[in-house]
Amino acid sequence: MSDPGSGSLPAQVIPPAPPQGQRTAKKGWPHDDGYRPGKFTGWILPLGFLLLVEAGARLELIPARLLPPPSELAQTLWSLAARGELLPHIWASLARVLAGFAIGSLLAVALGLLVGISRRAEALLEPCFQALRAIPSLAWIPLLLLWLGIDETPKIVLIAIGAFFPVYLNLVAGIRDIDHKLIEVGTSSGLGAWALIRHILLPAALPYLFAGLRGGLSLAWMFLVAAELIAATRGVGYLLSDGRESSRPDLVLAAILILALLGKLSDSLLRAIEQHSLRWRDAHRASSAKS
Repeated sequence: MSDPGSGSLPAQVIPPAPPQGQRTAKKGWPHDDGYRPGKFTGWILPLGFLLLVEAGARLELIPARLLPPPSELAQTLWSLAARGELLPHIWASLARVLAGFAIGSLLAVALGLLVGISRRAEALLEPCFQALRAIPSLAWIPLLLLWLGIDETPKIVLIAIGAFFPVYLNLVAGIRDIDHKLIEVGTSSGLGAWALIRHILLPAALPYLFAGLRGGLSLAWMFLVAAELIAATRGVGYLLSDGRESSRPDLVLAAILILALLGKLSDSLLRAIEQHSLRWRDAHRASSAKS
């Protein structure tokens, strides 16, 4: 190495190589031991829980009036389906969630892009959004009833409010995490605002966006129950309310089970879209780099 007082640059310090026979540490998660879960590994805990509850109810260890056995829940669902009541409730809730999630997500993407690329928009909108985000879902119901009546509109608006904030916050965080050199390259190349968003901002922030979409979809299902308290006569949230008023824990738990299954299926679908989109993005980047 050179003399520090000579004014020349110091030589590059090269770390010593590991001794022969000594293995270097693996990169990745510390707990990654090469295990790859099976296709149905995630079903072990819920199925085991259902079997334990069924056995506890059969042995009279669990009061059936508090926690009905799964066989009774299956019978309740079958009776609803046989009477032709189950599918209309599911379709009504599904339509509300899809409509509210689509509206809330589109608004979140538009405003998230605006706040992410404009400091003026951030200073103007961010304090309001942070204050609105702290309002509980049930607090919106009286106001929406006064403004929009008791039809489908207030229900969809409430679900859209729930879906908006996770998508907005994640997208803004993703845009702020983008390397500024990419944006400088885009602007110096003559890209306009829309081209910059399409070719740089959205592809770079895509993992954050999908994380926000999955969080927003989860909150949309949560806000559904509050939305269907607004004078609803059909929907899974209505089944919850009906089971509470008629003191039927089997109906309440059946409705909760339906919500869990619908939420899981919709999240799995969105996750598949995410994996396909990110794979396509990486392949497109690789082909662009080669060319």
